[in-house]
Amino acid sequence: MADAASQVLLGSGLTILSQPLMYVKVLIQVGYEPLPPTIGRNIFGRQVCQLPGLFCYAQHIASIDGKRGLFTGLTPRLCSGVLGTVVHGKVLQDLGPGNVQKEVTPSFDQVIKETTREMMARSAATLITHPFHVITLRSMVQFIGRESKYCGLYDSIVTIYREEGILGFFAGLIPRLLGDIISLWLCNSLAYLVNTYALDSGVSTMSEMKSYSQAVTGVSFLKPP
Repeated sequence: MADAASQVLLGSGLTILSQPLMYVKVLIQVGYEPLPPTIGRNIFGRQVCQLPGLFCYAQHIASIDGKRGLFTGLTPRLCSGVLGTVVHGKVLQDLGPGNVQKEVTPSFDQVIKETTREMMARSAATLITHPFHVITLRSMVQFIGRESKYCGLYDSIVTIYREEGILGFFAGLIPRLLGDIISLWLCNSLAYLVNTYALDSGVSTMSEMKSYSQAVTGVSFLKPP
């Protein structure tokens, strides 16, 4: 229980701190470029047209909606993070402890079992939290058209349900699930290959090197001895 609470608190803190970055990233991903390009230089020293950077973009948002506007969509994103952490941990607990041994490099069969276990937990968390994910994105993107349909969590829920029904809360669920699953299997497979074939088990810094490979690939279950 204490571990889950600490994870929720840590995740909530990181979510709050990263919200302006998330906001800018979403607007850039949907192709919204409100500021004209400027003349700059690339890594080769040539003059090129450059789009505004992160901080210029954030300043533009703050100049219109104020600094508080940089945290648009924070409430549903916090709800998504907290609920996702709880569901993920609960599913892993219900599935039972993993079978990866700590003293030896896990076998490929163990990697498959642990990856499947993690996939089920992540998929359940994604399914449960996706409505909040939809509300988060829509509340951010409406900045482009200066709309006000998704101004609060309750109003957003009512609007989506009235206009699109229950299915509206799960718009874009399939590509999000596929992206999570594919990235999980790729990262875990890569970590297994690196830990098994690329690292020498006789090196004194084996545990540290394996920890680095886990951090790079995002794997949490391939625990070094």
